[in-house]
Amino acid sequence: MIGVVIPAWNEAQALPTLLADLRALSSRLPLDILVADGGSDDDTRARALAAGARVITAPRGRAPQLNAGATAARGEWLLFLHADSRLAPGCGDALAAAVGDPGLRAAVFRFAIDLPAGQRQFIEWGQALRQALFRLPYGDQGLLVRRDAFEAAGGYPPIPLMEDVAVVRRLKRAGPIRTLPVALTTSGRRYRDRGVLRVWLAHTLLIALFTLGVSPRRLAAWRDAWA
Repeated sequence: MIGVVIPAWNEAQALPTLLADLRALSSRLPLDILVADGGSDDDTRARALAAGARVITAPRGRAPQLNAGATAARGEWLLFLHADSRLAPGCGDALAAAVGDPGLRAAVFRFAIDLPAGQRQFIEWGQALRQALFRLPYGDQGLLVRRDAFEAAGGYPPIPLMEDVAVVRRLKRAGPIRTLPVALTTSGRRYRDRGVLRVWLAHTLLIALFTLGVSPRRLAAWRDAWA
């Protein structure tokens, strides 16, 4: 079984679409779909329950919600997804092959984003280059990981930003992270709201500063003030 963990806060609009994608997969893959809600004040919880997901309440913040979801989810595998992700038809085959591979410990999907063609190509090319150079996938690519490997890595560190980069670094110490041969599409809403170049520059700078050792708390304060 795969425990699917989706952290959410006020995601009533985006979440039902992802849950519908997951329901379509559940006919061939045993899934325990769990939404870790960070105290939403919209219809997130009601819509998740209506779609057949289990819902828990966790302290607001990506790392606390992800870790709480991992603890509550059932299955020897964990799949962490953003609430605004979309699963392509080939995701089911890719997941089935991955969990059936005894040598696999962790994997991510290829990155794709829902933006107009030119903007999409720019962002996707930039991420492909970053992943090739530094082996650092985005949290938007999802994370499929064996539960024992996740627990051995200590889960997501309790930091306010870059928790996805930090857990990937921890997992890489035990072996490579495979990229699955199908894309997971993430929403481009942040880019549309704030500007493609502005958000891309902010993400690139944040990752560079984190790699150089700048505190995630300082980075989060800077992001909130500028990005």
